[in-house]
Formats: sequence, structure tokens, C-alpha cells
Amino acid sequence: MMFRYLFSPLKLGRVELRNRISFQPHLTNFAVDTLPSERHVHYWGERAKGGAGLIITEEMSVHPTDRAYEKLIEAFQPEVLPGFRKITDHVHAFGTRIFAQLNHNGQQCDGSLSRLPVFAPSPVPDPLFREIPKEMEPEDIEEVARYFAKSAVHVREGGFDGIEIQFGHSSLARQFLSPLSNQRQDAFGGSVENRMRAPLLFIAAVRKAVGDDFTVGIRLCADEMIPWGGLNLADVQDLAARFEASGLIDFMDLSVGTFYNLYLVEGSMHTPLGYTVPLAAGIRSKVKLPVFCTGRINDPVMAEKVLANGQADVIGMCRALICDPFLPKKAQEARLADIRYCIGDNQNCIGRIGMNKPLACIQNPAVGLEKKWGEGTSKPAPVKKKVMIVGAGPGGMWAAKMAGRRGHQVDLYEKNDQLGGQVLIAMKGSGRDEFGVLIRNEKDQVEKAGVNVHLGVEVTPDLVEREQPDVVICATGSVPARNPPIAGAKGPAIYDVWQVLLGKAELGQKVCLIDTDGHHRATATAEFIASQGKSVHILCSSLFVGAELGPTQDLYLTRQRLLQKGCTFTPDTVVIEIAGEAGAKVLKAINVYSNAMSELGPFDSIVLAIQQEVEDRLYKALKGKTKELYRIGDCVAPRKVDMAIWEGHKVGREI
Repeated sequence: MMFRYLFSPLKLGRVELRNRISFQPHLTNFAVDTLPSERHVHYWGERAKGGAGLIITEEMSVHPTDRAYEKLIEAFQPEVLPGFRKITDHVHAFGTRIFAQLNHNGQQCDGSLSRLPVFAPSPVPDPLFREIPKEMEPEDIEEVARYFAKSAVHVREGGFDGIEIQFGHSSLARQFLSPLSNQRQDAFGGSVENRMRAPLLFIAAVRKAVGDDFTVGIRLCADEMIPWGGLNLADVQDLAARFEASGLIDFMDLSVGTFYNLYLVEGSMHTPLGYTVPLAAGIRSKVKLPVFCTGRINDPVMAEKVLANGQADVIGMCRALICDPFLPKKAQEARLADIRYCIGDNQNCIGRIGMNKPLACIQNPAVGLEKKWGEGTSKPAPVKKKVMIVGAGPGGMWAAKMAGRRGHQVDLYEKNDQLGGQVLIAMKGSGRDEFGVLIRNEKDQVEKAGVNVHLGVEVTPDLVEREQPDVVICATGSVPARNPPIAGAKGPAIYDVWQVLLGKAELGQKVCLIDTDGHHRATATAEFIASQGKSVHILCSSLFVGAELGPTQDLYLTRQRLLQKGCTFTPDTVVIEIAGEAGAKVLKAINVYSNAMSELGPFDSIVLAIQQEVEDRLYKALKGKTKELYRIGDCVAPRKVDMAIWEGHKVGREI
């Protein structure tokens, strides 16, 4: 496919981009002592090497009161300059432009980190952080503007090509613009002109500091999406036209939502692809400046259509380029089948950042480790070996791909008739079909690596003895607990998640799902059952159903769908016994706080969404009998897919 629009140049102010793909700002938690680190250099450099036309850095703090997160870069500190220059020199070496995003988080800051009062337009606490801010005095606003200017000088001196000022979902500027967070009665509140006053001061300070020949833009929240107030698209169309008329900016990047609805800011696979395109089109219809569109655009074909339809001028890709930094280059070279498409699972990007861990990706183990594991770092094996890999789930496929690329003779065995392992089951859960892209992404890569794939073959110790491999990697996964730790949990009308999703469970109308997982394995199965018109009662010991889904931004929509489908939730409850006959199952349970005993039921059927156990019988049979023996993924301990891929990647690189 020819990408006429996606790979056409575009000028933003004085800067010309080689294409319309922007790697969008997002936290990395790579900063060290509030300064840029070597990890930043290679992380952003990898995306430049991969062909992005523009990189916009993560938000950089402009003021001591702005500490929403522990590991932010403080752009107002002069000590940032050496790190800035290393980053920009490295990125520029690949022909990519790089802008720095400057921000003050306002009410979304954390005084426990800064040990300073939180600044905001009004003393309205953020719904997530819940800290009551100090209402900024006029001199506070002027001071923040001066710090924006100070930071902007460091950005220009550090070799960046431009600045993006954050007026989007997480920003003091948006809080001034929104009547929901700005309840002031002075010159900085009330009318649109007054609410724009502080944001315009910030822009003007930056513009004066860097001059008219330096590119400056804003990231604007296109719609706060709050039913009880705040800014809607019509409001922001008016604001956009006013900001354009100021003559101070060169482009508008867009976001959506706020901390009231983070599931919109960081849409998961339960959010449609390209869900922000109509908003971008709405803003673009009112301004002449270039407009960016971002939000689950993970495919160059979709990106091309958005540009061709005139709905935006630049396509912002964030998770898509975290997952595959070389998506732009592959698209330009017509290698679409080689792209590793992001699935919006959010476990290792947004999920890790929210827990103050370094950024990662379930499908890209090299994230944050580009210097060690990035493109071109895998070397041919010094000794070519015969490698037998047992189990073709994600871990086995990654091990096979990496070992094959290094020149080993690799045979990948799978007892079922297709590649994929447990992913083939997980993707049957409601709303989880996109999870199957994990397998589509890797299937061709396994073949291109020269791997011999054997489907429908169950590997036994005798087969290993006959084949005489140099290396055996057991990626045999895990299975539902054979002896569930609940009295009476085996017998008629009691099923595990696999049986339900594979259509092997004869469920009655009234179903109870016992959840000790707290993740999609439980909730997606419950929704799968409820979608069949059955009554579903979910029991869990956690404070609430779906407790593990908060960091991935899946909690709100998951619970919404379950409740809309009539599911009943009973948290804080541990089931200690299942009694009764099929069609009349009764649960004996205990409340984890009051210790009160109760009985629930009767239920027609019981579904157990509880722990898995390792399938390591082959590994144990081979231990001490082969030259080299490894096990990876759930065969070591049942975990999530990220660890299977991580371990498969690692062993494939190292054998």
C-alpha cells in the first residue's frame, strides 16, 4: 500500500517533519534524581531509528510544586542540559525532530512528594489524588509563568526543535480553562476570556523566552467528557480558535478526558480503535493550524485514512510505537505483516507507570533496555545448536523466533493444532478478542526465523531421546488447579474458566463465579456467561470485583458492562465449601472482615476463576537427562503473558 499522506512532509512553525507520525508524550519513570537518564537517550533514539517523524518527550516539570510523580524530569533545573543534549543529538542522528513537553500538573500534583502545597486555580481536589490544593494567588500564577520561561530556555539550549505546552488531561492550564475546576471570581475565572488568562500567560512567557523562530504548540483537551460540567467539544472549538488568534502557537495536539475518566485518556482494548478521531476532526474544522490526533491508532492504514479524510494533520502514536518502534519504517517499506501491533492491553505500560514502576510492554521486552536489547543487538550464535521447544504459546514462540534468528536449528512442538497456547482461550472472553493479535503478530516471525513447527505432536521423554537435541526449552504452560483449594470443589455442575470459554460447560441459568483472580480471566468469563442471558453472581475476597483492573484502566468499563448485564457482586467473601447437588449448589462462605458465616445459593452451576498450576511434568522427567534444559513462562510459575514473552525472549537470545 502507498501511504501518500502519512509519509509526506509537514511544517510545524519553522520545523519540517519528514512524515506525519509523532511519538506521543507519556511517562516513562526513567528519570534519575529528576534528571534525564541514559535510558531516555536510547528509548527515544530507538523510535527515531524506527522512522518516527517527530518525538514529543514525556511531560517535564516546570516548577517545584509540580510533583505529580516521583520520577519526573525537572526542566527548570540547569542540570538538565547535558542530558538534554545527549538525547537531542542521538535523536537528530536519525533524522527525527524532537519536542519537549512542558507541564505543571496543578491539582493533580502530590504534596507528599514536593513537600509543598499543591497549586490549582481553586481549592477543588482532584478526584484521584484527593488533596485539597491552594488557590493560586496572582503572584503564584506569574511565578509559574516565569518558570515556564526558564524551562523553555533550557529546552532550546538543550537542542530540542520545539516545545509542546500541556493544556490537556493532566495540566494546570486545563484546570484554569475548565469551569469545573476553575471557580474563581477574580480576573482569572468566570468568563472564557478570564479563564484563558493564565494559560495565555504561560504561552506568552514561553514564546518570549524562545523567540518567534522556535516552534511552540499546545496539547489541548478536546473534550473533558464529564456529564455534569466541564469543557465539551463546542467549548474547546471556541478555545482553539481563540488560541490560534493569539498568534503565539504553531500547532495543536489533542487529548481527551481527565482524571475523572482515565479510561478515556488511556483507552484499553475495550475502547474502539481511533475513538478520538471525531474530536480531532471537530477541532480541525475550526482552525488552520496543524492538528494532531491520538488515541488507539495502532495501524498505518487507519492513520492514512484519517489524514486522507482531512480529519487531522499529524497522527500521534504512543503505545503503538512503544510496542513496535519500527512501525513507521516497516509501513514505508510495505512490510505491514512485520508490524507488531499494539493490543491496548495496558498491563505493562499504563499499568506499570501507575504503580511507579519503569515503563515496559508485554510484547516488547526491550522497552527501557534499548541499549542492551534494542534493534541490532542480538548477535549470531557462536555455536549453532539443535533446539527443541515444547509448547507454542507466546513464550515458546518468542524463544523459537529469537533462537532461529541467531542461527540455531529450532523445532517448535505444540500438542494442539494451532499456535497460541492459553491466548487462544483468553481471547474468547468477552471483549478480549483483540488479545489474539499477540499470536498473529508472532506467527509469521516464527516462520521467517526458519523455525520448524510441529503441530498436533505431544512431546514425550521418548521423543526427546530420539531427537537428541542440544537444548530443550519447556514452555508447557499451566492448567486450572486440578485440586481446587475449596472443599467440595470437584464434581458435577462445577467448572473452570477454560471449560466455560471452550464451550465444554453445561451451565444452568443461575451461575455463581468464584473469583480469586481479580483480573480479566474472571471478569471476561463472567461477562461471557452473562452475554448468554444467564444470571451471574460474582463472589470475591477483594474489596471489589475486578480489583486488578484498576491500573490498566479497565475497571470502570468492565464493571459498567457487568452491571448492565445484570451481574451481582459480593466482595469481601471467601468460599470455604461447595455443597449440594447439581442444580442446587450452596456455598458456605465467610466475610473476611466480620468473620460472619453465611450460605449463598442455590445455584445451578459454579464456575471457578481461581489459580492455575504449573504443567511441568515433561520438565521434571527430562531434568538431568539432557545437555541443556530450560523452562519458561507458566511452566515455571503461573503468571501473566508478559513474563512468558520476557523469558522466551531472554532464553532465545542467550542459548
